[in-house]
Amino acid sequence: MISQEMNDRLTRTGPDRACGQLLRRYWQPAALSDELMGERPVCRSMVLGQKLVLFRDEEGRLGALERHCAHRGADLSFGRREDGGLRCPFHGWLFDVSGRCLETPAEPDDRMCTKIRQRSYPVLERSGIIFVYLGDGEPPHLPDLDCFVAPDTHVFAFKGHIDCNWLQALEVGLDPAHASFLHRFFDDADTADSYGKQFRAASAGSDMPMTRVLREFPRPDIGVDATEFGLRITALRRIDERFTHVRVTNMLFPQAFVIPLSQEMTITQWHVPIDDYSCYWYAIFTGFREKLDKTLMREQRLELYQLPDYRPKVGRFNDYGFDPYEQAHQTYTGMGADINVHDQWAVESQGAIQDRTQEHPGRTDRAINAHRRLLLSAMVANEQGERPFMVLDRAEAAAIRGPHTVDGIGPSEGWQKFARTVDSERVRGAPWFDESDRAP
Repeated sequence: MISQEMNDRLTRTGPDRACGQLLRRYWQPAALSDELMGERPVCRSMVLGQKLVLFRDEEGRLGALERHCAHRGADLSFGRREDGGLRCPFHGWLFDVSGRCLETPAEPDDRMCTKIRQRSYPVLERSGIIFVYLGDGEPPHLPDLDCFVAPDTHVFAFKGHIDCNWLQALEVGLDPAHASFLHRFFDDADTADSYGKQFRAASAGSDMPMTRVLREFPRPDIGVDATEFGLRITALRRIDERFTHVRVTNMLFPQAFVIPLSQEMTITQWHVPIDDYSCYWYAIFTGFREKLDKTLMREQRLELYQLPDYRPKVGRFNDYGFDPYEQAHQTYTGMGADINVHDQWAVESQGAIQDRTQEHPGRTDRAINAHRRLLLSAMVANEQGERPFMVLDRAEAAAIRGPHTVDGIGPSEGWQKFARTVDSERVRGAPWFDESDRAP
C-alpha cells in the first residue's frame, strides 16, 4: 500500500510531473509504420499528453511535428503533403520534417517564413514502429535488442488501445502469477494451432501445453533479479521431483517487457501513455527461425482490434464479451479465448488510475514493487540533474542484447543451465544471428 502522493508521482506523465519528465528522456513509440503507408502517409498521435502529427515527405523522410499550426493553431493532421513538407489547409503555411517553415503564401512579406518554426521532435523507425523523442537535448540510443537486430522478415509490429493509466497496464505483464487464473482454460487446444497466440503452444523440452501448466500448477516460485536493462523475472512451477517449468521474462526499463510467445518467437511490448487515463501497447514479435507470417498475425489481431485507432472491439461498453456459461465450463473469465481481452478487463476494471492506496501486495508482486522502486529512483536522479537508468550512449546500448526469455520444462536440479541452453539454441539458430556481433 502506498500514499496518494506516491501514486500520483508514479502515474502522472504531464511535462510538469516527475514521471512525465523522466519518460521524456526515452524514445517513445508513437505510431506503427503501417499507419504511415499508402497515398497519404500522415497520421495523428498523442504521446504523454502531447498532440503530434507524423508524416513522410515525398522523399520518404519522417517528421514529427506539434499538431497545432504555429500560425493560428489549426490541426496539421489534416494537412496536405506536398512541395517538400506538410501544408496547413487554413492559410497554406508549409513546414518540412524539421519544422522549418518553407512558405507563408498569403503573406505579402516573403521573408516571414524564415522567422517561423513549428515545434518538431526527433523521430526514428525501427522494426515496424515509429519512435519519437519528446525530451530536451540529444536522445539516447536504443539498445541492440533482438527485436531491433532481426531483419524486417522476422519482426511484426502491432498495437492496441487500453482505456486506463499506463502503469497498471504495464504491471500486468510483470506479474507471473496472474496467468494461472486470468488466462486459465479448462481444456487444452491443439498446440499445432498455436501460431501467433500467447500461452497456447507447448513448452520447450516437452509436449505439455502451456495452458495445462498454468491450470495445474498455479503457485509459482517467483524470483526477481536486477540486470543492466531492468529486471529479470523467473517463475518456477514444479511439475514433480524431476521436472520444473521455467518461465523467464524481463522488464525493460522504463516501460516495456520482453516475454516468450513460443519456442520460436518473443514479444517486446511497450506501454505508452496517451494521457494519464489511456495508453497504447506497442508490441514487436520477433521470430528466430522461419520468416514471420505477417498477414496471418495481422488478421489474428484485427479480429479483436479495429482501425484506424486500434481500439478493441470488446470493452466496458459490452462487458468484455462476458458469457456466464463460458465462465462455468470453458474459461476462468468467461471472456473468450484472447488473453488481450482478459488483460484489458483486469487493468481497466481497476479504474482510470488505480488507487494503490487501497491495494495489498503479496509476495507474487515482487517484480511490480521492484519496478516501482526503479521508477522512483530514476525520477530522483533526473530531478537532481543526473543521467537516469537506461538513458544509454552508443557503447552502452550496444552491450545490451537479447534479453533472453524461456518457456520450458527442464530438470528441477540444474534448471538454470537448462534455461540458458534453451535461449542460446533459439538465438543461435536464427538465420540473422551474427556470432561476431554478440556481446559475450
